[in-house]
Amino acid sequence: MSRSTTTGQPHRSARAKSGTQQTGAADAAVLAELRPGQSVELLKELHILTREGRLNQDSRRKLKQVYHLYQFIEPLLAELSADGHAPLLADHGAGKSYLGFILYDLFFKQLGRGEIYGIEWRAELVQRSRELAQRLGFARMHFLDMAVADAAGAAELPERFDIVTALHACDTATDDAIAFGLRKQARAMVLVPCCQAEVAACLRGTKALSLSRTPLAELWRHPIHTREMGSQITNVLRCLHLEASGYQVTVTELVGWEHSMKNELILARYTGQKKRSARERLAAILEEFGLAQALGSRFGLDDAGSVAV
Repeated sequence: MSRSTTTGQPHRSARAKSGTQQTGAADAAVLAELRPGQSVELLKELHILTREGRLNQDSRRKLKQVYHLYQFIEPLLAELSADGHAPLLADHGAGKSYLGFILYDLFFKQLGRGEIYGIEWRAELVQRSRELAQRLGFARMHFLDMAVADAAGAAELPERFDIVTALHACDTATDDAIAFGLRKQARAMVLVPCCQAEVAACLRGTKALSLSRTPLAELWRHPIHTREMGSQITNVLRCLHLEASGYQVTVTELVGWEHSMKNELILARYTGQKKRSARERLAAILEEFGLAQALGSRFGLDDAGSVAV
């Protein structure tokens, strides 16, 4: 009996040691995926990391998207915070404010100046974000319980913002974020549009007329094509609207398509050069697809049917 106990002990110790080594390797692998200076405690509070400091597949995908977006936003913040300027950033459709908290943790906290405003219509998420910011001591983060469409006229917000972001703001909320950015004279906008139904509905409404008028209507004859075509047209109109309003626009992928199907990233930087060709093409596309009456005002069309300057 004693021999069995004696010989069994090293096996248990070896197993325990192996388990510890595996845990240590897993922890090291997680830390290797985090950006330098990233607070592990913040990621736990956001439920991106488990209480044990682990990443599951869903949270890894979420973190990857936010980090990729940070790579585009950080150089803008660095440029706009030069000469002691305190940058102001508005995050529309903030949800649980993953993006805002990580931006604050990685950039604003060390900078020591500047503020982030998270705008979200779900009151319970706003309250949760306020409580988390207070716990973490993120004093220059503010959260407003309101729809994106109402934010531009809100007295609680500054008159101007440096950067406007919208990560997966649903349907027309991306357009509302653009309108907010234009009104607040944003120096840059960083947008990742989400689901879009409005243009698709317009295309469905005029489908019979369009099919009789042009063979190009075959591009949205089937429902799945209508949905995708509507989304594509919407983002094209957004880019033209921004260019017509004085922004230089770049469109690229956020991350690999395996991480998100809503993957189009629109980067707009204000130059003040309003492109006449963009205004003309915007008007022509709205007219061609029968969208001018329904969506003209959203994209700057005046009552006469031309694009307002």
